[in-house]
Formats: sequence, structure tokens, C-alpha cells
Amino acid sequence: MKDLRHNVLALGADYGLYMVGLTFASQSTILPAFAAWLGAPNVVIGAIPAVMTLGWFLPSLFAAGHTETLTRKLPFLMKWTVWERVPFLVLALLAFFTAARWPGLTLALMLAMLLVTTGVGGLLMPAWMDLIASAVPTAIRGRFFALSNFAAGLVGFAASFLVTQALARVPTPASYGLCFLGAAACVGLSYVALAVVREPIAAAAAAPVGLGAYLRRMPALLRRDRNLSWFLVARAFAMAGSMASGFYTVYALRAWEAPAAQAGVFTALMLLGQSAGTLTLGWVADHAGHRLVLLAGTLAIVSAGAMALLAPSLGAFGVVFVFFGVHIAAINVSALNVLLEFAPTAAARPTYIGLGLTSLAPIAFGAPLVGGLLADALGFRGMFLIALAFGLVGLVMLATLVRDPRHLVFPGRAEEAGA
Repeated sequence: MKDLRHNVLALGADYGLYMVGLTFASQSTILPAFAAWLGAPNVVIGAIPAVMTLGWFLPSLFAAGHTETLTRKLPFLMKWTVWERVPFLVLALLAFFTAARWPGLTLALMLAMLLVTTGVGGLLMPAWMDLIASAVPTAIRGRFFALSNFAAGLVGFAASFLVTQALARVPTPASYGLCFLGAAACVGLSYVALAVVREPIAAAAAAPVGLGAYLRRMPALLRRDRNLSWFLVARAFAMAGSMASGFYTVYALRAWEAPAAQAGVFTALMLLGQSAGTLTLGWVADHAGHRLVLLAGTLAIVSAGAMALLAPSLGAFGVVFVFFGVHIAAINVSALNVLLEFAPTAAARPTYIGLGLTSLAPIAFGAPLVGGLLADALGFRGMFLIALAFGLVGLVMLATLVRDPRHLVFPGRAEEAGA
């Protein structure tokens, strides 16, 4: 019990501080605004969430097989996660020293740094989630992620005022450099928190398998687990429905000719929705399952798209970011946790995390890029409408075709309730 309390606090601090760091370098507000200042076209602005999501999603399955062979995940994490954090410092240096003089080069290097930080994060995701699963029991994982996100949201909400002041008072692009320095400081502190985790040692490790042989197992797994297959298809549609999220800030700034500081206000509203969502959704996840949480999150992104089309003023448009914050809360609480529950045994958890991420990588990467192309071809409102349609399809599929894996019976599942 002592180790449980210690690990919940340490892992919560690691996760929470990293999330606060992402507030200072938000892919929905700060990074698109910085890219727009650098002169990026819509398709490049769309590439920001595309590149970041590709990094977080694509590599996971390729590292999952190796992760299953490790009796301890923490040394592996500590060795490589430093490269997940250094790019934020590089972004700050780019904003201070190259953005004004070489905006095109800065934009290219910014995308490269985002790919590095998220690519390393994607490779480490199966190990990090398996560490969470071994240290935090199933019955409290929803609240663990929810409370970590809520604490991060409160700190991030306060940080958003610093962001707003920096963008309003400090000349551009140095203002963005200060934001990225804040991100670097927070993710650095999260590294310290991760280092003090007391990792339970796995009872057994899987025998090493060649990557090719390991990957060839995946089609059979998907054919065998039809519930997982339907879940991944529903998530793909819902993910396509969120293609508009990277353009909300740019659209509002242009449509109402708002100052750059409005991006800080939108960040605050997004964090408000995120914090309110986590207060409710963590409890829902632990008591009613993660599928219901993801239904709520998909409904929120559909509502955000509808509000983006209907908002009559800049003030009303802020509600879009509140809904988007609820969507983020649902994803943070349940998108990875539910994959742990799809896994029939503890030993299979890295594979299910890896498969659940990597299989969605093409949609995660392509949807924002398609969003940028649609925005250029049809305008922002036309793109918002198409995203809304995809989101509605995902919502219906998740509601009608997917069963909550927590209520399914798997051999070896019983011991995981108190992992």
C-alpha cells in the first residue's frame, strides 16, 4: 500500500507535469498561431497535429514486442525519454534566434522537433502504459488519469494566463520562445518525477520474437477479437471527426480579426472544459467503463464542430474550445486505458497498446492534412461540416457496435483487478 501511494503520486506528477508542458506548447492553439506567424499555409498548419499524432501513434507496435521481453520497464523509459523532452528547449531557441530571420527554416525545424518528441513518446508508450498498469490497479486507473489531468488542468489554466500575458506584452516571436521555455521546464520536472517511481517487477517476460514474426501475428489477433476491430474502426471515424481541431484558433483569429493574445484565452477555455470533464469522467470510467467515457468524448467533438459552424460571435466561438477540452479529457482518461482492458492477459498489454495506436496512425496523420486541403478548397466552414459528418459516424458505431471490454470474460482477467 505504501508503494501504491508513492507510485500514484510519482506517476501522477510525471503525467501531470508533462501535460502542463503541453499547455505551453499546445498543438491546438500556441503551435498553430506560431506557425501562422511564420507564414505557414493551411496545409502546413494542419501538418502540426498530423506530425505530432503520427509520432505518438505509429511507432508503438514496433516497440511493443521488445517491451514484452522486459521484466523492468523503468530503466528503458529513463534511458530514452530524455529525447522526448529536449525538443521543447530547441523550439524555444528557434523562436528566440531563427524565427524572425529565417521563418521557413524555423517552420521546418519546428515540425522536425515535434516529430522527434512525439516519435520517442510513441516508441515508449507501451512500456509507460505497462508501468502504469502494473503500479495502479484497474479499479482506480480512471480516477488516476482524471485527477492527474485535473491537477494539470488547474496548473495549466493558471499557466494560460502567463501565456496570454506573454503573447500580449512580449514582442513576437520572443513571446512564443517564452511559451516553449515554460514547456521545457515542465517536461524536465516530469522526468524527475518518473525517476522516483518504484516499479513492481514483472513475474515473467516474454521470449524474444523477431519483429517480422511478431507483426505477422496482428491480422489473426484482429480477426479473433472482433470487438477490438469494431472499436478501432469507430475510433478511426471519430478521429477523422476531430480533423478541424487544429484550425479552430486560426479560423477565429481571421474571421473576427482578433489579436494574437486571443489564443491564450482559447487555451484557458479549453483547459476549463478539460478540467470539468476530468472531474466527472474519471469516476464514470471506474464505475461504468471507458467505452461510455469515449462516447461522451466523441459527442463533445461533434458538439464542438456544430458550434464552430453556428457561433455568431467571437465570444460564442469560445464554447468550441470548452467542448474540445471535454473531448481531450475523455481521450486522456480512457483512450489508452480501454486498450489495457481489451488485453486478455497482463502479458498482452503492450501488444494491445501498440496495436491500438499504430493501427490508427494513418488516420491520425492523414486527417489533419486532409483538413488543411479541404480548408483551402472549401473554406474552413466546409471542412468543419465534413469533420462533423465523420464524427457522427464514429459516435453511432461506438454506441451500437462496440461492447465494453470490462464486462467480457477473459481467462486470467481476475488477477488484474488488483494489479
